[in-house]
Amino acid sequence: MKGLKGKNVLVTGASSGIGQAIAVRFAQEGANVAINYRKNPEDAKETEEMVENACGEIRGCGVESLLVQADVSQEEDVVKMVAAVVEKFGRLDILINNAGIQIEGAAHEMKIEDFDRVVAVNLRGAYICARETLKHFLSRSGGGVILNISSVHEIIPKPKYVGYSVSKGGMENLTRSLALEYASNNIRVNAIAPGATITPINKSWINDPEAKAEVESNIPMGRAGTSEEMAASVAFLCSNEAAYITGQTLFIDGGLTLYPSFREPWSS
Repeated sequence: MKGLKGKNVLVTGASSGIGQAIAVRFAQEGANVAINYRKNPEDAKETEEMVENACGEIRGCGVESLLVQADVSQEEDVVKMVAAVVEKFGRLDILINNAGIQIEGAAHEMKIEDFDRVVAVNLRGAYICARETLKHFLSRSGGGVILNISSVHEIIPKPKYVGYSVSKGGMENLTRSLALEYASNNIRVNAIAPGATITPINKSWINDPEAKAEVESNIPMGRAGTSEEMAASVAFLCSNEAAYITGQTLFIDGGLTLYPSFREPWSS
């Protein structure tokens, strides 16, 4: 992708899954990558090794990596994280807001602390990371890119996961609002909305053949997506090839949001 080589990228929640794949993809593109983890640095070591090996035999790749701790729901952690990335690389060019959690529970039974935790990580955390990154972007020339990892559940209700659905619905407007506010500063803000994806967070149905078949029966393309497919779209939206795109959410879902039940017409 044009314009990614030599850029400095921060990926939150990069220890596994989509975040890990994004970190590796940027390294393959020749970007330096800061790998955020929440608690244990050992959790992110695999990603760091993958990033360091991502260039393979590309001559003069010279990709650098950084492990950086932060609970994105904690303002102080995020301030320190962004400062550490800027200190290491000299500047930050791209933020990937990927960190996210979900907690299952019937809406009428969910503890308020569980609801608050999900929103604090998925939405409030994304905002705090964006805010600190925007301060840096505005402090030097050249603009920058923020890419939010949303979900098809920003528009598809997800019963028993009300906190998650609410947080992703809010992320849509966070993306659009920041894009409009900072477009004149050459700062682009976009999002991707993955559908069913093969990641550790979805192991409950991935490892159950019957459950996996049920999930995939609702996807017009007949299969779940991969983390690498999500990462490819992220790389495009952050590259110069997408220089005129801002305020958009790209749904990467195998057709999940196309009302699959309408594949066979049942009304006039």
